[in-house]
Amino acid sequence: MGKANKSVKTAGKAASARPGKNPSKSKPVLRAIGGGKPTPAKSPPPKAVASAPKPVPLKSPPAVADDVPVIALNLEAGKLSPAMAAYFKKCQDKLGFVPNVLLAYAFDMAKLETFVAFYNDLMLGESGLSKLEREMIAVAVSSQNRCYYCLTAHGAAVRQYSGSPLLGEQIVMNYRAARVNKRQRAMLDFAVKLTAQPWAVEEADRERLRRAGFTDRDIWDISAVAGFFNMSNRVASATDMRPNAVYHGQAR
Repeated sequence: MGKANKSVKTAGKAASARPGKNPSKSKPVLRAIGGGKPTPAKSPPPKAVASAPKPVPLKSPPAVADDVPVIALNLEAGKLSPAMAAYFKKCQDKLGFVPNVLLAYAFDMAKLETFVAFYNDLMLGESGLSKLEREMIAVAVSSQNRCYYCLTAHGAAVRQYSGSPLLGEQIVMNYRAARVNKRQRAMLDFAVKLTAQPWAVEEADRERLRRAGFTDRDIWDISAVAGFFNMSNRVASATDMRPNAVYHGQAR
């Protein structure tokens, strides 16, 4: 029995020593930290789908009145004379507003009264030129000088007197595009030349006006209206004078 048991033990050791049967060389089994069952392989998390950004509502800037302040100079308005107080009331009653050019001059009664008298005589007084023709000169001259105030205010006047929004816009942009008669074309050519090249005006230019039917008194009036608006354009541009907003929508 002793030898048999010894033989069995020897055979067991020999079997355990056979190649490929060594338990210490078998593949290890992955187990969770701390014991337990083997940890299964984790699948990668699903990729997040980027959502479209929400549109940010745009806030409109607060509206700012285009005709405030009237000019860029800090000039305190004076007390209106009785004549000018009555004239301002007349404007308010007839037009529904006081033109800003009058408010601009209101710091000095002498200048305001002189401006009003000269303007009314040139534009509304007796003349061989119609009120429309005088307004056409005002706009053609102001177009050359790119005067925002006068183009706006007197462009509206051309639309009103002519009953044609088209004519008003054409003279604002380029009077040569307007289908005016030969008399009016000669008048505007002269006023624009007097504005752009006053040194070049000569007898041939005056003679052309005569042939178009203008008298020498008419030539004086054409020249006076053109000269007045060249002055007004420069004062308006120098002070950033703003036209009343109501002009923009008139006679459209």
